[in-house]
Amino acid sequence: MFWAERDDLAIIGQLGIRYGQLGIPGGMPLDDAAAVHWKKSLAAAGITVVTVFAAYEGEDYADIPTVQRTVGFIPRATRAARQQRTLAVSDFAAALGVNSIACHIGFVPEEVHDPDYVAVREMVRRVCDHAAGHGQNFALETGQERADVLLDFIRDVDRPNLRINFDPANLILYGTDEPIAALKKLAPLVVSVHCKDGDRPPANIPGALGSERPLGEGSVNIPRFVQTLRELNFSGPLNVEREAEDQPQRLREIAGGIALLRSLVG
Repeated sequence: MFWAERDDLAIIGQLGIRYGQLGIPGGMPLDDAAAVHWKKSLAAAGITVVTVFAAYEGEDYADIPTVQRTVGFIPRATRAARQQRTLAVSDFAAALGVNSIACHIGFVPEEVHDPDYVAVREMVRRVCDHAAGHGQNFALETGQERADVLLDFIRDVDRPNLRINFDPANLILYGTDEPIAALKKLAPLVVSVHCKDGDRPPANIPGALGSERPLGEGSVNIPRFVQTLRELNFSGPLNVEREAEDQPQRLREIAGGIALLRSLVG
């Protein structure tokens, strides 16, 4: 996964990447000129985007309470603006010829009568209906709730184009579920995956997130994850995601992750 306004497409292309997800920062313009620019730039780099991933201004992943307050569709103060931004991301993706969008919607409440649950469910329905007009899936990323909760929510939303972007590391980082078991449970809805690794939150720090790790060095068990994808007949791209403050380190570790995946898929 590479990010607009941060990653150099020429460098990304040099890593041997030909397919990937394009992350859109919250403040990035999404007008026609931006779509034309990115379409040309991606073609020149020989990269095909399979998902456009929306992030939002004001999101903060410092720890679990901060994520609950700031991320996705849950915060009430930003809900309307983020709905409009997501619709704009869908339009932008359509201009690029991409048939899938995705995001974190935040911690879905487990109580179906919770006002935030109801409001977010209706918001997701509106996004799905808009995306369907472009022939797009809308994929929710895993991690901030147990697989059962996410599955029940998707069933309740009841839209045929609502799908899952499966990130095994997030389930570990948030301490919510076991990745392989969750993958098997959610597999019929998984349209894209992140290959990311990490370790669980420290038990002695309430509210802490776990630590992301270079691919193959965390607790996901990447060989088993890839083998399970194969057993489930998943045929989509394996999108390496790595976040690190140091950009040269991040690119080195992405390259290492690509090499690992190539060794696993043969």
